[in-house]
Amino acid sequence: MNTITIIGTGNMARGIATRALAAGRSVELLNRDADKAAAAAAELSTAASGTVTSGTVGQAPAGDIVVLALPFDAAKEVVASYGAALAGKTVVDITNPVNFETFDSLVVAPGTSAAEEIAALTPGNVVKAFNTTFAGALVAGETQGQILDGFIAGDNADATAAVASLMTDGGMRPLVVGALKRSRELEGFQFLVMTLQANPAFETFNWNTGLKIVG
Repeated sequence: MNTITIIGTGNMARGIATRALAAGRSVELLNRDADKAAAAAAELSTAASGTVTSGTVGQAPAGDIVVLALPFDAAKEVVASYGAALAGKTVVDITNPVNFETFDSLVVAPGTSAAEEIAALTPGNVVKAFNTTFAGALVAGETQGQILDGFIAGDNADATAAVASLMTDGGMRPLVVGALKRSRELEGFQFLVMTLQANPAFETFNWNTGLKIVG
């Protein structure tokens, strides 16, 4: 059974862990606070079948896939601290580098992306994924009866295929959109989706919507 390491224990970490368990993977949760990691692992073990272990950030990740379920700045800090320990691993960046003080822009410069900045800090194979799906929809595995589309961008074919396989086995439809630089469009578009969730004009949007390609 393959292991997926998830760094972080927030809502997105739990949502992705739920899909990973549904995919038949075992899950390792890492947090700087060992007690928080253990509590999240116990909660997941109760809610879903499968093996969930916990540990602290800094220990060697057990998984070949390492998911950064962290805010952008924290994700950069963590990959830099791991250094060569992530070499050969698939490193999944789920961040959306939104300026949360103004909620009016991204914090990355034009012509780059959070994923590309993270890739510059690690020898791991960075893949952009799960940034266009909200946590509640990931836990449910669907939205309004529709399976979730998961958009994937990456430069390493094996790494993108590994993430696509995880999504497929977890009941999602993976859509590989191209090279890692396509993260620029994924991050920008998800920012627009997030502003819609926060807009009172759209009362039915409740941070559980999902992007779906139809046709």
